[in-house]
Amino acid sequence: EFQKEYEAILQKKIKMVAAAGDKQCEVVLVGCGAPMRGMGWYHAVQMLKNKCPSAKLCFIVEPWFMGAGASGPGGPEFGEFQKEYEEKDGVQFFKSVKDLPPIAEGKKRLALISGRTADNPRLLTECIEGKISTIYLEKPGAPTVAELSKMRDEAAAAGVAVLMGYNKNVCKYVSKAREYAAANEGSHITFVSNNAYENTPESLGECFERNREGMLKNMAIHELALLVSFFDVKVETIEKCVADKEFSSCQTLKGPSGNDFTDFDKIKFTITTKSGKSVSVSADRCGGDVSWAKVDINGEEKFRHSMPDEEDKANVTVLQKEYPGAMPYFFSQDPDYITVKEKVADFCANGTEATGIATIDIAVETLRVAEYLTPTLKDQLLG
Repeated sequence: EFQKEYEAILQKKIKMVAAAGDKQCEVVLVGCGAPMRGMGWYHAVQMLKNKCPSAKLCFIVEPWFMGAGASGPGGPEFGEFQKEYEEKDGVQFFKSVKDLPPIAEGKKRLALISGRTADNPRLLTECIEGKISTIYLEKPGAPTVAELSKMRDEAAAAGVAVLMGYNKNVCKYVSKAREYAAANEGSHITFVSNNAYENTPESLGECFERNREGMLKNMAIHELALLVSFFDVKVETIEKCVADKEFSSCQTLKGPSGNDFTDFDKIKFTITTKSGKSVSVSADRCGGDVSWAKVDINGEEKFRHSMPDEEDKANVTVLQKEYPGAMPYFFSQDPDYITVKEKVADFCANGTEATGIATIDIAVETLRVAEYLTPTLKDQLLG
């Protein structure tokens, strides 16, 4: 009888910890953010629900909510999330990448960095020092081309692969439009990206301040990554870039701080490359919830595929019930987030090529294009 009780006490003392299984890598999520709000939190939820077979979420590093932000907005909710998953799944939580335990024998470790863009250079260095073999870096990767180039070189020197969370690279509406265009002579693709901000100076001013890197480095960076990945667009290959002045709008608005911020609230432009390819991008902060790709031939629309489509909408309805009040864009892009994570995890764990996933090299080119286009387009609209 005593023996049984003693063993029961021992079992409680030996806390179960999450461990990678066969053909899985250990994942450390760096930067979780607040439940229902943070992109990192949504990545965690998808892995905890075993949506990515090659990924086992073992560790979460959250410096803010386990430190100075613990009692502020989102802090108590994070504390509950931590308690639940420590007990239920044995996920281990840490304040710093430096506190992580050694990598399990025979396993590879993947870091998913989803912190604030400005913190990414430091977090990447810490992950490389921690012998992590693959890094999934949330877009845009770093605030500037100079910083991201340095990160690329540092990772290359250490033999660490860095793949990017540009999920539109694997989006259904993108691949369907590309397939249609490839099969039909004279096709011209336009990628249309919409957000659902209120069209008021207060709402847009808050948006401009919070995303002060500017629209092309923020909302439209996904579309620029598509151009770099699939349309041979680089700063050196751009023959011309023409803004659609009727559609586009560039404003100077006051943010919550009282400071002025100048940015596009909507922009449409067409890039023609030196090899004669042309492609258009349209982005509107107040355009609604639906984004799409369309194909025109001789100025007439012949094809369109939207995100979310009917199949996605059914999934969105299920997720809305499961996570009421979470950020709406998590739901419409849910399948694509899973695809990108699984491809990166499968690459890390099993060496499978991560086809279609943007590399840090593509991310550097994408930021270069954003930094080149921003003044060019502003001049055309305001000049």
